[in-house]
Amino acid sequence: MDKGTRKRLRRLGIFAVVILAGLYFVPYLLVFYLICGALDVARHHKVTYELVEKYFMGNGILTWLLSPLNLLIDLFSRKNIGVFKLQDLPPEHRAEIEACVAAFRVNGDLVKQRVAETLGTSKRGMLTFRWFNKPQPSLIRIPELEREHRFIKTVAISVFNTRERTSWHFGPLRLTFRVLCNLDPINSRDVYIQADDKIHYWVDDPLFIFDDTFFHCSINDVDQVRYCLFMDIVRPNRAQGMFDRAVDIAAFISGSLKTMFYKNWSFIR
Repeated sequence: MDKGTRKRLRRLGIFAVVILAGLYFVPYLLVFYLICGALDVARHHKVTYELVEKYFMGNGILTWLLSPLNLLIDLFSRKNIGVFKLQDLPPEHRAEIEACVAAFRVNGDLVKQRVAETLGTSKRGMLTFRWFNKPQPSLIRIPELEREHRFIKTVAISVFNTRERTSWHFGPLRLTFRVLCNLDPINSRDVYIQADDKIHYWVDDPLFIFDDTFFHCSINDVDQVRYCLFMDIVRPNRAQGMFDRAVDIAAFISGSLKTMFYKNWSFIR
């Protein structure tokens, strides 16, 4: 029996024990969470065993635990189509994204220079300017990326070293959508991001906006470094005041959990 099979059987065994214990001690709560989790998983166009396993037994457990909240967020939000074009967003959202993208491109050489000085042999790097609206210390100054925005709450630059990829994973909360913009799209189909059943090749379009609670992974299978502007923007909704307060609470919690969620990343100043 190989290592992967043993790991899968161990996960199934632990999950079975948890389910049996839940049915005995908190049956109604468990059934409620199983229904919420099933609804969350059913949003995907491509439901695979790996997706279900990771959602309920792997790195998606936090997303499952937050599924009741995420489903409530959906009720107060505009329709979630999973992957968005810039024109799908309201004008105010588009304006903030376009301003940050323009600043990122203008300062591309400065970003590359700073990354070259600090990344070294690290597989992934994150140069942060704001994290859930909290200013982050940085040795390079790009005012448009540093300033407080109305809808954009996180502004950073994600760097993948050569031949690097993430595992399949889920983001935890649907308060925001993820916005990525590739600085120098490489002419290769081996550099892409996949969310659910949609594969986005950077060479086709440098901008990608999506709901990161969908199952996704990112690939840089070439011998060049990949630079992406990395932003979280509050999703269009029908209760902006409530969303603002929810984002503030999420910001308070996420600050202490940042290193846990991004344990495979080197943070660059």
